[in-house]
Amino acid sequence: MKPVLRQVHALHRLEPANNDHLAALRVALSVAVPSLLLLFLGRADLIMYAVFGALTGMYGRSEPHQLRLRHQSQAALVLLSGVAVGIFLSVNHLQSWWLVAVEAVLAGVGSVYSDRVKLKPNGPFFGILALGACASVPMSVPWHAALLIAAGAAAFSLVVGFGGWVRVRAWQPGAARDVVSLRGAAGRAAAVHAARYTLAVGLAGAIGVISGSGHPHWAMAAAAVPLAGADLPSRVRRGIHRIVGTFLGLAVTAVVLVQAPWSLAPLFAAQQVAVLAVLVIVFQFTTELFMARHYGLAMVSFTPVILLMTQLAAPTDPSVLILERGVETFVGALVGILVVVTVRTLPGQNPLLRFARRSGN
Repeated sequence: MKPVLRQVHALHRLEPANNDHLAALRVALSVAVPSLLLLFLGRADLIMYAVFGALTGMYGRSEPHQLRLRHQSQAALVLLSGVAVGIFLSVNHLQSWWLVAVEAVLAGVGSVYSDRVKLKPNGPFFGILALGACASVPMSVPWHAALLIAAGAAAFSLVVGFGGWVRVRAWQPGAARDVVSLRGAAGRAAAVHAARYTLAVGLAGAIGVISGSGHPHWAMAAAAVPLAGADLPSRVRRGIHRIVGTFLGLAVTAVVLVQAPWSLAPLFAAQQVAVLAVLVIVFQFTTELFMARHYGLAMVSFTPVILLMTQLAAPTDPSVLILERGVETFVGALVGILVVVTVRTLPGQNPLLRFARRSGN
């Protein structure tokens, strides 16, 4: 009974603060500048690409500047690869089963790469999310323009992340980030973990396509969330946090988007695009403020970020958008939890987990 009570308590435990406001400000600035520039140019529909590039700023939050620069460069590779593949699928109208197959395979590839370079946040989740979102939105500009927007936002995030060096001017010759050698037992553990990603993402996407959902990529992204945990209990918790946090975030989104007497939407109907663009920045700030402390609380803010970006890029009925997000997230997170419970590695046989614990991650 005590182990169960500890896990229940862990569901609502708020981890200690660790200069989270500084990391949140860096990410908010990385998102704000390219997003507001696009808004000024009258192309708020392209903010999605800028935001996915700017998410580079979420990585390496507590590292020294030179290590953060390397960490964020590695993360930018994952994010921009997701954006590029998503754009390719969109341009060539490769949807449905094509999207499921490509995203599932790249989830496994991204898992191996993330394990090797020790990305933090763990795993290829944001790359998967970028791929699915970009693939599901019709292109309104040449493909290279969208990719350049994402790359430019990623480059700006690198500048912001390295900006503190101007003040401290500290450089450690020979300093490098830890890299896991994926050989022997570590390689087998990485292969099993990659198989989990491929299975969870593929299965969730297949359910989404068969059910006729308009956004199966949301189920695929949600399925990847539990796999980023360090062990089985934390993986299950992340899945539960994803569901509960998303549902609360959908309530916030409804207040912003749905045209109803009880919502805020009628108050800014004349300036809806500008307000939504600004709210994306605000919600991204609060997302990063809690990302390392409580994943569920972070999802309360991150859910509106995704839906507001989607609405800016391809406007649709907000009620349908909110309903599909809720259903797909619930299904995807349950699939992810099912996979981590059934496809397991014995505690003493996971070198990647032992390495992460020794490194304090």
